Amino acid sequence: MSPSASSTPPRLAVVGIPGNRRVGLFQAAVRAAGLPAARPVSWLDVLRGEAGFHAGETVRIDSPGEDPEVDRLLRGTDDPTRVEGSARWYARFTSAVRGVASAATAAGAVLLDDPEDIAVLFDKRLCHGVLESAGVPVPDSPTSGPAGAPVRGWADLRRLMAEHRMPRVFVKPAHGSSASGVIALETAGRGRVRATTSVERDEAGRLFNSLRVRRCTTEHEVATLVDALAPDGLHVERWLPKASQDGRVADLRVVVVAGRATHAVVRTSRSPMTNLHLGGARGDLNQVRAAVEAAGTGWSAALAVCEQAAACFPDTLCVGVDLLPSTGWRRFAVGEVNAFGDLLPRLTGLPGSGAEGMDTYGAQIAAVLDRARNDRVTEAP
Repeated sequence: MSPSASSTPPRLAVVGIPGNRRVGLFQAAVRAAGLPAARPVSWLDVLRGEAGFHAGETVRIDSPGEDPEVDRLLRGTDDPTRVEGSARWYARFTSAVRGVASAATAAGAVLLDDPEDIAVLFDKRLCHGVLESAGVPVPDSPTSGPAGAPVRGWADLRRLMAEHRMPRVFVKPAHGSSASGVIALETAGRGRVRATTSVERDEAGRLFNSLRVRRCTTEHEVATLVDALAPDGLHVERWLPKASQDGRVADLRVVVVAGRATHAVVRTSRSPMTNLHLGGARGDLNQVRAAVEAAGTGWSAALAVCEQAAACFPDTLCVGVDLLPSTGWRRFAVGEVNAFGDLLPRLTGLPGSGAEGMDTYGAQIAAVLDRARNDRVTEAP
């Protein structure tokens, strides 16, 4: 192996939204590693059929979110706060990702994200089925996998809840993200229902995302929401009682890079939704680790569940795993696996992870460099 070959840095390209914070944080990690800036490839160019790739590039596919024009092309609406249109968004997005993969492969570039993995990760029903088949602990679900039961509206949902003895469920748009359209639903005898959601409905019946979590307490109101969401596809999961921290329900987002859990953040909330943009707050990770150890589970065992989930998507460098701790911190289940779950600014790596002192993007760049070194060693005469 020649010195010049061993010292050649990888040439990176990133498909994303130029100027977006995600791309900015990735570029900062690239610079910190002493590499040339990643070549930006705009999602607008991708969707217009104008994007191209270069031989030898390593290509990262990043989120198409937070750009109104991109969202309009994907969703077919001029209002990015609208909930409807997620099935159209999914079809157009996954088609575009496959187009990126085809163009990159034809040019001789290498992808960090597998297009078929992304297609599964952005369909909660398919993702749940893959995890379940692999033995990953997940909440019970009647809609899991390609053979899961369809939910065409409120009547289907109530029937499935009764058949599967699920009085408390999470109802999720199959292709949603960031808790968009999610309903935490509780039912009791005599038709009593209570739903917690961030969805709001205007006078014309259109659904919008809100930063305000609210409660619906009439069956008519909840049924109207479910019926409006159902055409885009719904996924239903048993509502697992979660552990708490300082009187707030808690779960974790764990980032797994190249098969290893590198970063973790505790999310706490007074509502069932722990998403930080919906009023959730970061909790104390050291306190969680102590609680898990005291429960006899072991922190390493909790992280191993996340790594087991990530292993279902071996051709994708990085995923974010939503880990649901049971009451008492004795057991864990995986709620979701996120293709773009690495946006955790200023969070540094877990002790012993190999990513100490790095943010999530720095850990990914380190993994890319390790992969490049291993490839050169393998190719050396």
